[in-house]
Amino acid sequence: MKDLKHLIYFESLLDNADNELVEQARKDGKYIMGYTCYHIPEVLLNVDKCVSVRLRAPRTGSIDISTYYMSNYVCEFARALLERAIEGGFQFLDGLAAVDACSMMNRFYEHFGILKCNTKDHFFLPILDVPYKTEDFSYDHMQRQLEVRLLDAMHEHLGVDVSDKAIREAVKEHNEVCKVMQEISEMRKADNPVITGYEFHVLNLVTYTCPKYLILPYLKETLAELKKRKPDEKLPRCRVGIVGSEIDDPEFTKMIEAAGARVVFDRHCFGSIPGREVIELSDKEPALPQIVRHYMNTSECARYIADNKVQQRRDTADRLAKEFKADGIIYEQMKYCDFWGFERALVSHIMSEEYGWPVLSIDRVYNAKGSGQLRTRFQAFVESLEIKKIQKQKGGKK
Repeated sequence: MKDLKHLIYFESLLDNADNELVEQARKDGKYIMGYTCYHIPEVLLNVDKCVSVRLRAPRTGSIDISTYYMSNYVCEFARALLERAIEGGFQFLDGLAAVDACSMMNRFYEHFGILKCNTKDHFFLPILDVPYKTEDFSYDHMQRQLEVRLLDAMHEHLGVDVSDKAIREAVKEHNEVCKVMQEISEMRKADNPVITGYEFHVLNLVTYTCPKYLILPYLKETLAELKKRKPDEKLPRCRVGIVGSEIDDPEFTKMIEAAGARVVFDRHCFGSIPGREVIELSDKEPALPQIVRHYMNTSECARYIADNKVQQRRDTADRLAKEFKADGIIYEQMKYCDFWGFERALVSHIMSEEYGWPVLSIDRVYNAKGSGQLRTRFQAFVESLEIKKIQKQKGGKK
């Protein structure tokens, strides 16, 4: 396929957390709010003069210093973030919205504050308590956390407008980005998609890491380009979806596709499902409680341990695999990720035995693109899916 016009530019924006568009936003008088997790409603970090940046540590090398503080048994995502913070890589932030999601990330937030990784006088680091269930009292609790610990703090430290009107304006802008990404995502359902999984991963990541008002024109132009793009004549050997924990490196997706697969859905942290759904608001009540319900109901985080959320994650993986015509599912987790470790070990078996999907179950390091073992496993999985397809076509064993 012909290269996308802005792909190289998008890739360059992912080289640093403090990228060109973030710098432009700062020059425009914006405040930069960092966050690491879907449990923080991204849209609330974009009210008034604020823009959100989901933190990553691209081009991570040694993490020896952060390992000294956090030990070898903390997930490498948390350690990589702390390493970058100690290096001064997050000095551009005006605030960091944290959630008590897992002990690993708690250690990152704790050390970020203790080591004074950001020295701005107005910098603040609120930590929110996140419920384990989606009940009425859980929604109320989360709403109160967001009001007192996040929105009030943003107003106090940055002087920004956090009114219902400002929140609704932020939702409007957020939904514009989501509509473009949803339309692009739908293209992946075609038998021969006009966009690769790697390209979609890059596009989706820039929506998390760049100011919405600056990246939106590029996204709209890319959507128009994709509508006219002609796919390769040769079909991919198989179609797969990814389910699991944090993946902020599109090289991981590229490695899968280099083995001959096409990644057609991304139900993982930093993915578009959830994350790029339109937030529907009514005028019958304030925006905040509606936003809370949206994020808590759509969240697929393995931290939610209630029976309904456990079942939701399984049903979502099954639904997406059917909708996007996947031949198999890759369940992945970052090494030492407690929540996704339990989820992957159990559900990868359930999805195979009870739902009938071929599943590849892996754990991985943060910077996985150099892993020859992973590359070999992806190649073997693709070959196994091809064999299953041939058997199915011949009417044999599925």
